[in-house]
Amino acid sequence: MPELPEVEALTDFLTEHLAGRRMVRVLPVAVSVLKTYDPPVTALEGGRVTAVRRHGKFLDVETDGGLHLVAHLARAGWLHWRDRLPDGPPKPGRGPLALRVALETGEGFELTEAGTQKRLAVYVVRDPREVPGIARLGPDPLAADFDEERFAALLKDERRQLKGALRDQSLIAGVGNAYSDEILHAAKMSPFKLAASLTPQETHRLYEALRGTLAEAVERSRGVAAGRLKSEKKTGLRVHGRTGEPCPVCGDTVREVSFSDSSLQYCPTCQTGGKPLADRRLSRLLK
Repeated sequence: MPELPEVEALTDFLTEHLAGRRMVRVLPVAVSVLKTYDPPVTALEGGRVTAVRRHGKFLDVETDGGLHLVAHLARAGWLHWRDRLPDGPPKPGRGPLALRVALETGEGFELTEAGTQKRLAVYVVRDPREVPGIARLGPDPLAADFDEERFAALLKDERRQLKGALRDQSLIAGVGNAYSDEILHAAKMSPFKLAASLTPQETHRLYEALRGTLAEAVERSRGVAAGRLKSEKKTGLRVHGRTGEPCPVCGDTVREVSFSDSSLQYCPTCQTGGKPLADRRLSRLLK
């Protein structure tokens, strides 16, 4: 799933390639992709792009007509830039293509989604806050006003484990499964540690890991073409998706805890005092 650093890089990329250009065709291809119907998607056509912004993991393309094309790429979605779009309309129901946007120059971009779980979402709205997911977003962790005091206040009464708290978009916007693993590894904390139990020193360490991990990932992605961002993300991850590999910090084996629809990765030596965490799903399979 694209998270804050990748969506930030896509925002920069689209700003460079879209700003000042006119959209001549906006074509939903997958039935499931469009989540709003008023204004209609055709109302975007003829509009000139004035800005591209990020809200958490949401992309927001604003036009001079006052309308916004907002997209959430979900788990398996991606954006592909085309220097020249194919001639002729795409055939619905074939392949991963979900939406195509054509510019007056013949260039454009396509949104695609792999797999059968169609969660990629596109909205046409007059105000981004009309999108439910944006309306309930928590603060952006890279915003200038997101200081340590504000972070500590968010965690003070949070009774959940750190892994779940970091992924909650209404608490902190933009962090998903991959970067929550990376942040906790950098902070040397167990994903199962309760957020409200942190000492001031631990809160400081987690805050520094949060901001530092995301800022490094954004910088690493800056200037990378849209089509290469996925591979760039993978190369920068130290524990997420690296089950069985050596931890780059201590050399211990990276371990995994599986859930019904996701998994987390961590280093026992760096994060849990050398003790492996219980993998309940694996334990049930072995019984």
